[in-house]
Amino acid sequence: METASRPSEYAPGSLAFRLVLSAMGITLVVLLVVGFVLSSLYRTAAERAFDRRLDVYLKTIVAEVANATDDALPEPVALGDPLFAFPNSGWYWQITLVSNGEPRRRSSRSLVQGTLPLLAAQGITGRPGLMRQGYVKGPRGEALRLAERDVDLGANERYVVSVAAVASELDEEISAFNLALAGTLVVLACAFLLVVMVQVRFGLMPLTRISKVLADVRSGKAERLDGPYPDEIVPLVREVNALIDANKEIVERARTHVGNLAHALKTPLSVLMNEAGTRDDPLAVRVRDQAGVMRDQVAHHLERARMAARVSMVASVCEVTPVITALARTMEKIHRTKDLAIEVHIRDDVHFRGEQQDLEEMVGNLVDNACKWASSRVELEVCVGQPKSPGDRVFFHVIIDDDGPGLDPARRVDVGRRGRRLDESKPGSGLGLSIVHELALLYGGRFELSSAPIGGLRTELVLPAAAPPPPAAAS
Repeated sequence: METASRPSEYAPGSLAFRLVLSAMGITLVVLLVVGFVLSSLYRTAAERAFDRRLDVYLKTIVAEVANATDDALPEPVALGDPLFAFPNSGWYWQITLVSNGEPRRRSSRSLVQGTLPLLAAQGITGRPGLMRQGYVKGPRGEALRLAERDVDLGANERYVVSVAAVASELDEEISAFNLALAGTLVVLACAFLLVVMVQVRFGLMPLTRISKVLADVRSGKAERLDGPYPDEIVPLVREVNALIDANKEIVERARTHVGNLAHALKTPLSVLMNEAGTRDDPLAVRVRDQAGVMRDQVAHHLERARMAARVSMVASVCEVTPVITALARTMEKIHRTKDLAIEVHIRDDVHFRGEQQDLEEMVGNLVDNACKWASSRVELEVCVGQPKSPGDRVFFHVIIDDDGPGLDPARRVDVGRRGRRLDESKPGSGLGLSIVHELALLYGGRFELSSAPIGGLRTELVLPAAAPPPPAAAS
């Protein structure tokens, strides 16, 4: 049952989650920067390759202009690309005579209407004799990548030769690259995330092992943190083992002192009881009563020391259902003169992390107390509680209701006090509920009182649950 409430390894707030989150944050920043740089470099390279293609056409036209023998603007015939002949194909050339007054132009057949603007008129200049590049609007408003070159033939003959192509081809090529680049970076990010998770899992494996061993120490299956650990964790393991040893030493010393004191008082108390038993005067009666109280206190502290030692070294697990069922049948026989009906409701298959004898003592005291006060009915219910948060210990609840007179809230606080009996007409020493209360605390649980739905007193015992023990291997 405890394994079901185990927190996720990558839950928010965990060390693994923080490591993976920080690594992925840095990775995303690096990949975004790399993607931006690669995209910019590819755009520059694509534009340079596009410009080289335009430059080939441009040099062809410039050569024909330079070799022209008449005053008419020549028409290049050596381009060899039919795109310049299709109307509005997106590929255009233009020759502009910019000297001798009004400019004259001659353009390709694809440039059906309009003209190509000059980069020089837009403030884009370059070194004389070299190609200029830029983006302009075409005759239909489309974006064009334009390259132009000046041709100076002297005698007031200065030409501007322009070649343009629709920029969508360049944009589509760049977009395809960016899409492939984005897909590649996403795959790299996922692969890096997987690598980081494996690395973090492998790196934190010693801490996971420490957590499991600590759980075994708490449940009594192990006494220390043993085994090889990385050098960074060895100091932690050493300090935890020292803390475990110190805690055991303190518990053992306290238990020894209590036991020694209790045994040291037994003999004087026996002498007082024997001496007072030979006399019948009021002083002797008072001495016998007080000596009896002291003897009960000594027995109580001896029992508590025994319980503390057993709980601190508990390593057993027992089933709850057989214990509860057997106690209910036993109590029916003990209180058969009252003709009680004891109903048992067990919702879950529960295992107690502790000694069966302690469970029988706690539940037996509570059921016996309920049977003493019940009129005709006692109900027992066992259920498993839900942990408040992942990783918390799992507890089960034993709820006992009776239909007796109940108990006022103001008087419930006296129930757990040692030797306090709320009604002297009922048999008992007044130590039963006190033992239940203190034994429950030793196991890390609690004991509570409230009103029962059937009219009497409700006692609720909360104890640690455990996973069922593994089945014994077949011989």
